[in-house]
Amino acid sequence: MDRLEAMSLFVAAVDGGSLAAAAKRHGRSPAAVTRAVAMLELNAGEILLLRSTRKLSLTSAGERHIAAWREVLAKLAELTPGDTGTPLQGRLVITAPELFGRIAVLPLLETFLEEHPLVSVRVLFVNRLVNLIGEGVDLAVRLAPLTDSSLMATRIGEVRTILCAAPVYLKAAGVPTTPTDLSHHACIGLDADAEGELWRFASPGGSPRQRRSVRVQPRLSINNAAATIDASLRGHGVIQARSYQVADAIAGGRLRRLLAEWEELPVPAHLLFPAGRAASGALRALIDHFAPALRRLLADVDASIDMKATTERAQLLP
Repeated sequence: MDRLEAMSLFVAAVDGGSLAAAAKRHGRSPAAVTRAVAMLELNAGEILLLRSTRKLSLTSAGERHIAAWREVLAKLAELTPGDTGTPLQGRLVITAPELFGRIAVLPLLETFLEEHPLVSVRVLFVNRLVNLIGEGVDLAVRLAPLTDSSLMATRIGEVRTILCAAPVYLKAAGVPTTPTDLSHHACIGLDADAEGELWRFASPGGSPRQRRSVRVQPRLSINNAAATIDASLRGHGVIQARSYQVADAIAGGRLRRLLAEWEELPVPAHLLFPAGRAASGALRALIDHFAPALRRLLADVDASIDMKATTERAQLLP
């Protein structure tokens, strides 16, 4: 076992909370992880990891070493794989929000698998924040502010929340001019509770813009984003949706963007992966495949929506 692999196993053990978790993630035996820790402690000349039946804890020396090893693994992750001529292989687990996964991730993944026939991937498209370490996930698309500093992150852009409705609905019900007007509109929610659903906005003109929430009472609630968009397209009401979900419909005039000046600030979009997996050639290749393509997609989404808004303003000029 080389030192780089030992470092990866050590970091994975700390992140996963056990030697068994590291062994499972890297496809090694628990005995191999134990040997990796022993080798690193021998090289360091001091104890790095305290083990009990219930948990692992770093010594002060272990904290110093793991910080350096995370940096080494992160820099290694920045290198482009494939220079050795050896075909990439291995099994990866990735996750993304359901609709973003269908729209953006799956087509990219299919081309990646065509290029690397020895790599296999298990995909989890779920609308929740997945615990990468606890659930054995190698790569996540996160469309939300980051909270876990132990994960490595590659920014791919940002996502806006757009209020919109079909022209046929707006012709019959009128166009809301402030968020409070929504109390007079048919709103379509995502699995609202009995007391309604909070839709968030940001007051225009302020610096910084002040956030505010408006409670709406949806006439129709569906626990599926794609279905709420379909219902809105058919003229059944107003929805809040992510920009990538409705960009094509807005550009094509099938949905109209509403209250643009009240939109909440965008949320960041990242690719996340555990530092202990940074040395995986297959994972690095997948990140390099995903990142530029997803950056272009999210940039094109924003450009499409903004271009439509510019066109509509120009049409209103005398």
